[in-house]
Amino acid sequence: MDANDRLQIERECERLVSLYCHYVDHGEAERVADLFAKDGVWKSPQVTMDGADQVRAGFRQRQENGGRISRHVCNNCVVDVIDEDHAQGCVYVTLYKHDGEEGRRIAPLEGPEMVGEYRDRFVRTPDGWRFARREVEVSFFHRP
Repeated sequence: MDANDRLQIERECERLVSLYCHYVDHGEAERVADLFAKDGVWKSPQVTMDGADQVRAGFRQRQENGGRISRHVCNNCVVDVIDEDHAQGCVYVTLYKHDGEEGRRIAPLEGPEMVGEYRDRFVRTPDGWRFARREVEVSFFHRP
């Protein structure tokens, strides 16, 4: 694998990270499942979704919460290419969210709900690069 191949893999994995945030924050959360391999896993301290069907069902619930405004601010993304078909990564996430009236386009700012990291494993599939596993590690959380 040459440097250009490595850079292309890194970029495709970084794009998955960005699409994930965009889908969740812009009313298309159910599409997050399309970013996962069929046997992909999404895990947080409270929930584990095993397989694309569970991921789709879980993010469909998020999408149906029309009163929530959220922004996942991700930075410091590092992707390490393992080989032509596997990579792993870490990205810091700051989550802002507010539940309120449906249809509004602005919400009060109360500070971040959570600051942590997504620990990712990526796999090349016949459909392109996908999340094999996405795990949330919480470092800071908002206490009501």
